[in-house]
Amino acid sequence: MDLRILLSLAFAALSAAELTLTVSLPPKPNPFLLPPSTHATLSSLHKRLDAPLTAVNTFSFHNVSADSYLLDVHCATDFFHPLRVDVGDDGEVRAWETYRGNEWGNKGEEVQVRSEGASWRGIGVKAVGGKLFFMERPAFSVLSILKNPMILMGLVTMGIVFGMPYLIENMDPELRAEFEERQKENPMNAIMANAQGGQSPLGNFDMAAYLAGSGKKEGVKR
Repeated sequence: MDLRILLSLAFAALSAAELTLTVSLPPKPNPFLLPPSTHATLSSLHKRLDAPLTAVNTFSFHNVSADSYLLDVHCATDFFHPLRVDVGDDGEVRAWETYRGNEWGNKGEEVQVRSEGASWRGIGVKAVGGKLFFMERPAFSVLSILKNPMILMGLVTMGIVFGMPYLIENMDPELRAEFEERQKENPMNAIMANAQGGQSPLGNFDMAAYLAGSGKKEGVKR
C-alpha cells in the first residue's frame, strides 16, 4: 500500500514536471499581423519561462512545475490582459484575470482551462486594445464649432433679436396692444429713457424708501 502511494505521488510529480501549457491568442486583433517579436512570459518568485509566438499563433510553455505564475503577453502593437495561473502538484491548472497594482490574492474572473490528457493544458488571453505612441491631431470640423456652448448661446440670442420684430408684426392686434401696454409699465423703460436723455438713471432713486416699502421719494416739508 505504501509503495502504491509512493508510485502515485511520483507519477503525479512527473506529470506536473512534464506539464505543457499552451496559450492561444484571440481572433482580434489578427494574430498573423502581430510583429514577430511578440512573446509571452510565465513568471513566479522561483522561475521565469519565456515562449515565442509560434506559427499557429500560440505560446507553448514546457515543463511547467507546480507554482503560482503571472502570464504576460508582450507585444509592440497591442495590449493583452494578464492572467494569474496556478499549477497544482497534481497537474491541475486554474487561471484568473489579474490587475496591476493590486494584491496577488485579488482575483478577477476565472478563465476556462482546456485539458487534453494528463500533461497538456490550454488557456486563452483577451485583447485590451492597440498601443498609441503618438497623439493624433484633431481635424477641423464645423460641427465642433457649432457644438460650442458660447456659439449656441450667441445663435439663440441672434434668433431672438432678429425674430422678435417679425413675431410682433404677425401678432394678433389685441395681444399686441396688451404686450405694448405691459412694455410701457416696465420700469426698465424709464431707466433707459433717462439714460438716453443724459440723466442718471438712478438720480431719483431713494434706497431707504425702497427698503422701507415706499414708492416714490417724498419731498421734505419745512
